[in-house]
Amino acid sequence: MKISELVKYVIVPVLTAMFLAALFRPLCMENGEYDYLKLWWFMGIPFGIHRMFLWVVPKGYDIGGSIGVLVINVLIGGVIGGIVLVWRLAVATVYLVKAVVSGSIWIIRKAIGRTYKIP
Repeated sequence: MKISELVKYVIVPVLTAMFLAALFRPLCMENGEYDYLKLWWFMGIPFGIHRMFLWVVPKGYDIGGSIGVLVINVLIGGVIGGIVLVWRLAVATVYLVKAVVSGSIWIIRKAIGRTYKIP
């Protein structure tokens, strides 16, 4: 396992999710309780921003129609980005478990005295 892979697959997605959660936390408070669905949607917007204008492009509408289409695009982008965020966090978890198991096996084999590589 390379350090660059660990940074790319584990550290960057987790730190991004933590930063977005801290950033959008005040927006998701309702009566002293968190609305986790809203937090998931807000956190998904940066991950789905490049997918927002994929389906419906606001062209040929008046001002109200264009704003409505933009809102729908932001909602769709937030949902898709939330799914992408959950997927990236799942990949980070699997990669971290894989790295810990691989490192543990490597340490055990070094302690025993075997020096061959782990496949």
